[in-house]
Amino acid sequence: MIMAIHHKVAEFTKWRPAFDEHEPTRAAAGITNGKIYQSKDDPNDVVILFDVADVQKAKAFSQSQDLKAKMRTAGVVGQPEILFQP
Repeated sequence: MIMAIHHKVAEFTKWRPAFDEHEPTRAAAGITNGKIYQSKDDPNDVVILFDVADVQKAKAFSQSQDLKAKMRTAGVVGQPEILFQP
């Protein structure tokens, strides 16, 4: 299963360290192997693809207050789009 997150960030160079710091929390939820892509036209337009071991845990993580707080402090702008694909 793949989890895809698409969102804008205020500044990629400030967002990236916060993303990296959150790795242990994602791994505990079975969300691993994050691959980050930036739009060619807007480096603050970000898509992240993850491998997911347990869909229910990943969905709970994606709705968690912890993730919402981390995104807010990292500079995520607006509402992220989170999709799960087989």
